[in-house]
Amino acid sequence: MSQNAFDHLDPATLAQWLDAEEPLTLVDIRDPMSFAQGHIPGSRHLDNASVGALLDETPCERPMVVVCYHGNSSQQAAAWLAGQGYDRVYSLDGGFTDWVAQHPTRVET
Repeated sequence: MSQNAFDHLDPATLAQWLDAEEPLTLVDIRDPMSFAQGHIPGSRHLDNASVGALLDETPCERPMVVVCYHGNSSQQAAAWLAGQGYDRVYSLDGGFTDWVAQHPTRVET
């Protein structure tokens, strides 16, 4: 891991991991309406109300990818999650905006 305690992940690598069915936890920290309008398949919405369940349900050794709008807020969330003891935490570079631009058919509503 980097000194930030999380790493950056590009959309192409995430797509490869999803195609290979790599075991990972994908969390989306955008607002509930944005998440409902479209998100990466397999992701779960994460906010202050649901973070406790995530921490209880997710093994610390399981890779975790954090998605936001543009890849900025996810960095803070990823750093926080790494501080909770998760071994491999990633912030999706470019966020959901870049994901949609590169993978428009890989969006779930």
